[in-house]
Amino acid sequence: MEIWPAIDLRGGKCVRLRQGDYGQETVFGDDPTETALRWVAQGAKRLHLVDLDAARDGSPRNLEAVRRIRSAVGVAIQLGGGVRSEETIRGLLDLGMDRLVVGTAAINDPEWFRAMVRLFPGRLVLGLDARDGRPATDGWQRTSRYPAADFAARFQGEPIAGIVYTDISRDGMLSGPNVDAAAAIQESVKVPVIASGGVSCLDDIRRLAKAGLAGCIIGRALYEGRVSLSEAMKFETEVAA
Repeated sequence: MEIWPAIDLRGGKCVRLRQGDYGQETVFGDDPTETALRWVAQGAKRLHLVDLDAARDGSPRNLEAVRRIRSAVGVAIQLGGGVRSEETIRGLLDLGMDRLVVGTAAINDPEWFRAMVRLFPGRLVLGLDARDGRPATDGWQRTSRYPAADFAARFQGEPIAGIVYTDISRDGMLSGPNVDAAAAIQESVKVPVIASGGVSCLDDIRRLAKAGLAGCIIGRALYEGRVSLSEAMKFETEVAA
């Protein structure tokens, strides 16, 4: 079970949204690099970054913050938000990102994503941010007509690094993850699935591990002190009981 502390970037600051609503923002720090260093000091082996401005507007907006984090920490970094062109992919990989999460562009143009995955094998992650079981795009402003599981199945056999499955209704709400939905995606594909949205306590992580998920992203629960990262990191090595 991989643990991915989340660092969401907006206007150069570290923030969290509720259910993807840009009008429900909480600022948790003016210096994202300081946040990254704190998580690494507590044992994080990887970080999940999201450029919220880019997710909504379509082009990277927090590159300086990303660059500073990359320079400050030696752990793996996964970045999502606004990854919608080959040029952007190349630029972010050159910046030192280990993996990139592609959501909107993959949903809107599956064949383009298929081509990119083959061009950058093992470096791209399919981002499935679901509202009522259907992928939402453009910073969660639009919702697809087709089920998230259908999109996951389209890329079976392609060299994607994994899938990040987010239940938007749970995101930032501390209401517990949608274990059943995430597990259903994991059961339908052979690549690792990382669950996101709603983790509020260590028991939530335990339930995801027992359901077979490859990892989980933790956001607000860490920032509000509801989950100790050092305790959560024990799931990296423990076998689910």
